[in-house]
Amino acid sequence: MKTNRILTVMAGCLVLTLMACGGKKQSSDIIVTDRVEVQKPQEPISLQPYNDSRDVNWIGKKYHVNINRHPSDSLPMVKDEMGQEFVDNYITMEVLRQDGSRFFSRKFTKKDFERYLDDDYRATGILEGFVFDKADGDWLEFAASVCHPQTDEYIPLIVRLSRMGEVTIQRDSQMDTTSIEEEQGQKEDGV
Repeated sequence: MKTNRILTVMAGCLVLTLMACGGKKQSSDIIVTDRVEVQKPQEPISLQPYNDSRDVNWIGKKYHVNINRHPSDSLPMVKDEMGQEFVDNYITMEVLRQDGSRFFSRKFTKKDFERYLDDDYRATGILEGFVFDKADGDWLEFAASVCHPQTDEYIPLIVRLSRMGEVTIQRDSQMDTTSIEEEQGQKEDGV
């Protein structure tokens, strides 16, 4: 009888244990970690070719200025922080006399501006812009820029061409305030 009692107690404990374990509440919450897809770099990206052609009055004569931007696979590519490659550009500048004869012609690459760039722009910048700015006495002035591709970040540069064909380059430290000065002048005039 003692054995039956022990077996009955053991069977009761087993039933209670099974009930305690089997009665676990099921949660309807499912925890899933977000899957972040890393975008793979595309084929190298290049800017569209660009052409600016205009007549300029300079030192009492008419000249014609041609500026062309060309993407170049022969120049070293640059990469952004995601590993995306970008094609660098070269710029051709030509100044023609009124009779069509060539006064000046030169091909510019980022290497021509390296002295004015920091290490970051030397490594990850491309030559993006080059435009005629103004005729100033014995000089034609052009604005150039080396930029981080697909951003608004750039190093502004001034390229000057003398009437003797000498080229000087400097980093542009002046902020273009022409439109701000015009606005202030209009406010002072009551406009």
